[in-house]
Amino acid sequence: MVNRNVLLAILLMPLLAVASDAPPVGSLQHDVVFTDYSPLSRSSELVRRLLSPLNALGVSQLSMRPGHAIREQPLDLALEKFVVYVPSHVPPHGYALLVFVPPWQEAAVPSSWIPPLDRHGMIYVSAGNSGNDADVLDRRVPLALLAAYNIMQKYPVDPQHIYVGGFSGGSRVAERIALGYPDLFHGALLLAGSDPIGTAQLSLPPATLFLQFQDTTRLVYLTGQNDEDHLDMDTRSKQSLREWCVFHLDTVSAPWSGHEVVAPGPLNHALDLLDKPAQPDAGKLADCRARIDKHLSDQLQQAESLLANGKSDAARTLLDKVDVRYGGLAAPRSIKLAEKIATPH
Repeated sequence: MVNRNVLLAILLMPLLAVASDAPPVGSLQHDVVFTDYSPLSRSSELVRRLLSPLNALGVSQLSMRPGHAIREQPLDLALEKFVVYVPSHVPPHGYALLVFVPPWQEAAVPSSWIPPLDRHGMIYVSAGNSGNDADVLDRRVPLALLAAYNIMQKYPVDPQHIYVGGFSGGSRVAERIALGYPDLFHGALLLAGSDPIGTAQLSLPPATLFLQFQDTTRLVYLTGQNDEDHLDMDTRSKQSLREWCVFHLDTVSAPWSGHEVVAPGPLNHALDLLDKPAQPDAGKLADCRARIDKHLSDQLQQAESLLANGKSDAARTLLDKVDVRYGGLAAPRSIKLAEKIATPH
């Protein structure tokens, strides 16, 4: 949770009149209501991208029971409010877009961030009631996805410059969104909050998506110089990402800062880095991927051997570990093996 003093430091820009269903350029508009739903925010798609294959299988099986059907969309947009800032100048190739996941409940933008957003021609959108107390899968993730989708319907947005970001607990959610949706977000701005991937909390998405994440997603870490706990989190997160062949990582320091909203100077630098195109080293990436593939294949082969020798409990225990560690990279082989284990012989 974020200290209340942080919230008091957030000075909101004045509310400007809106002449249409889209906030006018050069304005900050509160209480914006969106109307369009995206296929990417469907409940089934959230499950597929953000849960491990075995957990997704469990959700699918549960949904077939009476009274447990999954809703098409987890949210009613008519009840949701967003804050939107639109710079007055439209860049030649369209606006950049930053979808911000807050740790607080208010839909807000720090007023000191307006000049950096203007400099980068970047629209900012953030949802209300999407703080650390909100459910991640039912609210925080779909709110971010729907915010991006609706902004893209209303404004000329450069699809190569769509980013997700957050602060503190919101940053950890932003990292999860970037991991699961690399076909939408080309970068993540992680402000004082991050996690290792390939865990029960941050499962790897299906293989095609994870390969895209490795190839094209840039992550920029920006944490206060005196925020030691979150700097340690960043170190563990970056180490994990490199182990998983994710190499487009940048770090920006916020001098003299603790766990607080960053000043415009470091934010400017972070946004500059976020705009850099990802250029993967093909040879390095291939070698790293081959190492992962071998370890995964060895683990699955071991689980299959255990099952073939009648040790179904041991096979299931190992398969559960593989599911947590490798997530979508292990499917569909992991799913087929789970079904064999569950079938009486």
